[in-house]
Amino acid sequence: MSNALAVTAVTATLRNLLIAGLANELAGGKVTTKPLDKARDPNGSLNQVNLFLYNVTYDAAWLNMNMPNQIKPNETGFPPLPLVLHYLITAYGANDDAQDPVSHTLLGTAMRVLHDHPLLGADEIKAALTASDLGEQIERVRITPQPMSMDEMSKLWTTFQTNYRISAAYQVSVVLIESTRATRTPLPVLTRGRDDSGIRSQPDLTPPFPTITAVTLPKKQPGARLGDTITLEGFHLDGDTVTAQFKHPRLENIVTETPAAGGTATKVEIQIPDAAPEKWASGIYTVSLLIKRAGEQDRVTNELPFALAPLITSTPPPLSVVRVGNKATVELKCKPQILPEQRALLLLSDKDARQITANPHPTQTDSLTFEIANAPVNDVDGFYIRLRVDGVDSLLIADYEAKPPAFDQNQKVKIA
Repeated sequence: MSNALAVTAVTATLRNLLIAGLANELAGGKVTTKPLDKARDPNGSLNQVNLFLYNVTYDAAWLNMNMPNQIKPNETGFPPLPLVLHYLITAYGANDDAQDPVSHTLLGTAMRVLHDHPLLGADEIKAALTASDLGEQIERVRITPQPMSMDEMSKLWTTFQTNYRISAAYQVSVVLIESTRATRTPLPVLTRGRDDSGIRSQPDLTPPFPTITAVTLPKKQPGARLGDTITLEGFHLDGDTVTAQFKHPRLENIVTETPAAGGTATKVEIQIPDAAPEKWASGIYTVSLLIKRAGEQDRVTNELPFALAPLITSTPPPLSVVRVGNKATVELKCKPQILPEQRALLLLSDKDARQITANPHPTQTDSLTFEIANAPVNDVDGFYIRLRVDGVDSLLIADYEAKPPAFDQNQKVKIA
């Protein structure tokens, strides 16, 4: 595996190859590795070949691959950094080709050297840079000509603001630089399955562990209310002890309840209790089952969401309020209680179907106050109302299974 010196090692190896292959043609000249604008010596009196690394790209084939022979099964490692190096070879004749185009001969010889040497050997890399272990990587380092259009070549030279010289481009790949992040190596597996019984298989797609596949609310309601019974359907839901776990993003404690008797492996019914509304909060819950069986590890099913809707409990329904000036104040009682950080809205079925935000409630409460500015008047039929808490609305339809469904006539406010 190669380290961060790999790029330097490639440049040094190529330079050594060119020095050896151009010994006669250079005639006392040299091979340099400078940028294009600094490559030529100011006096320009010697033959010179310049090897310039002008671009570095990634090798897409190696980008997400583990290093062969480094990462074993069940180990988690990090892919190496796979680089493709792009070089430009430029030749300069003595005294800038004052008499003969010596630079052409130098360039042709340099291209012949690389053509005859398409692979960099491990010994050559080691000789060029002892501190690099690039030669030990499993993938050989290859030299490939890279055709460049005249437009690409001229843009490259223009970038360095120097006069153009005839040049040849090559790419060298792949250079793998090992990641310094540690590989995670787990302990070997000693047993497979209970009592080393081996791997279990089944002929269908039934989940092998307790799994909930659906949460069904009563009467096809979009949300459950305190006192409602919800039904969980799935696989392997039976056990010696089954406990339902309800989680709410705003509640620290998990609410646990015992499902109703008579549950099966595929269906469990749970009643959301109405006795302690302060333990609950309106909003989106997730429900799971904790299943315990003798002699087996405790299992917790997956979690599925459902909505717990607020219920308006103000009496007597429908509500009646009187405007003071143009403002009407509506006070609602509800359950479960509203947490201080929850946003509560009153949805009024006026012509503009307005939403009114509740007055601040710094503590957990079951009473909310709404002030309706420019309140409409209707003391006969009234306006349908809904309470929305954290995006979950109270149920306005009396029976969702009725055909056609009808609004609950008690969910109204009359404004005089």
